[in-house]
Amino acid sequence: MAGTINKVILIGHTGDDVKMHYFEGGGSIGRFPIATNEEYTNRTTGERVSNTEWHNIVVRNKAAEICEKYLNKGDKVYIEGRLKTRKWTDDQGRDRYSTEIQCTDFTFLTPKGEQAGGAPSQQPSQPAQAPQQAPTPPTTNTPEDDLPF
Repeated sequence: MAGTINKVILIGHTGDDVKMHYFEGGGSIGRFPIATNEEYTNRTTGERVSNTEWHNIVVRNKAAEICEKYLNKGDKVYIEGRLKTRKWTDDQGRDRYSTEIQCTDFTFLTPKGEQAGGAPSQQPSQPAQAPQQAPTPPTTNTPEDDLPF
């Protein structure tokens, strides 16, 4: 194979709300974790095993603002992106590493109007109002063949 590829596709639930950071030049970055689950049966014990893997998602600029506005903790989301490992030195002088998914595409999978857990969201109560009738258009006595077109 002549080239290389760095692509990640995840479907999971958000572990927290999007945390935003804004820059002086007008750019922004949003970060949030998502959890993916793996379930299988242990062959030797027959026990059901469930593993949760956490992923750090990074979105930028307009995409970050959209995620901040519409994503809530527990929402299901499709994430597409690439792996990026960052290195830094901690307070004790040790090298530390963090692997993130730099999001290039996303789709919200939690249906609109539902919160995490599948329960319908509570809408603010509004006072009951009588249905309003649409105003009737004024009648004109113009013949049908006097139309401008």
